[in-house]
Amino acid sequence: MTKPEITALLKNKILVLDGAMGTMIQRYQLTEEDFRKGWFEDHNKPLKGNNDLLSLTRPDIIEAIHRAYFEAGADIAETNTFSGTSIAQADYGLEKAVYDINFQSAQIAKKVADEFTAANPDKPRYVAGSIGPTNRTASISPDVNDPGFRGVTFDELKEAYKEQVKALIEGGVDLLLVETVFDTLNAKAALFAIDEVFEEIGRKLPIMVSGTITDQSGRTLTGQTTEAFLISVSHMPLLTVGLNCALGASMMRPYLQVLDKKSSFGVSAHPNAGLPNEFGQYDETPELMAKQIRQYLDESLVNIVGGCCGTTPEHIKAIADMVKDYKPRVIQSEEK
Repeated sequence: MTKPEITALLKNKILVLDGAMGTMIQRYQLTEEDFRKGWFEDHNKPLKGNNDLLSLTRPDIIEAIHRAYFEAGADIAETNTFSGTSIAQADYGLEKAVYDINFQSAQIAKKVADEFTAANPDKPRYVAGSIGPTNRTASISPDVNDPGFRGVTFDELKEAYKEQVKALIEGGVDLLLVETVFDTLNAKAALFAIDEVFEEIGRKLPIMVSGTITDQSGRTLTGQTTEAFLISVSHMPLLTVGLNCALGASMMRPYLQVLDKKSSFGVSAHPNAGLPNEFGQYDETPELMAKQIRQYLDESLVNIVGGCCGTTPEHIKAIADMVKDYKPRVIQSEEK
């Protein structure tokens, strides 16, 4: 299906990213059987909680979640592949399932995106291949007694990401989203892998990179400031650089201001629905979150905005209804 290039759309409107996949999955109160159905019934390790598997075992649920976010007004759906690398799946002994997870996740999201685009060609829908940070860090030792030790190498990360990226592209994604970056060296491995895949297939897709500021110190887990994070990934031609997770919308704003001033790319933001309470739940209502995100829009800080942990279609609808009245941030490189 022919759609406008997302890079062109970004100049004229603020695009809306979807909300949390995990939050929506929790509503279904799934059992171990749901994570095994038809694929992993004889697997020798517990699988409950490995949400990426649901693209294989309960595709109906993942399709319904994508549909709910598109109905709420999202322009971009993220694939259900946050943990879709062999490194992350190794905890479950499912390294061999990586291709299927990513390919089928992309196919499900693409099917729903195409349906919505066909129904309303004036509002085309896109699929972003979600590439999470893995559960390892290339910059910090996991052993306090051996600071030089690393739990993963750059090359291991690169190969794992390359496998994921190939499957996402073959599954039909429109763009790639390297997200929740807590260690920029991991992100560099992902970008290196993406670049290699692009060379091999002879075409390129737009790339979003989104870091996570872990607390009010304004730094990533590995100690980088927002500006340092931006500089670290600016060697690649990117669609957007942004922030997601860890912080609520109001706490993220100062760091988006840094990106707005310094970035020659588009800027994205998908914050949490506030901070988790003592039970790990997110209490921020759609109305309150939208009110805080309005400040981004009043200051022209963003080109893409959505939600992370704790957000639902109700949150995305509140955001989508609001952004219609605003112009996107002017990308600095366009001013020259």
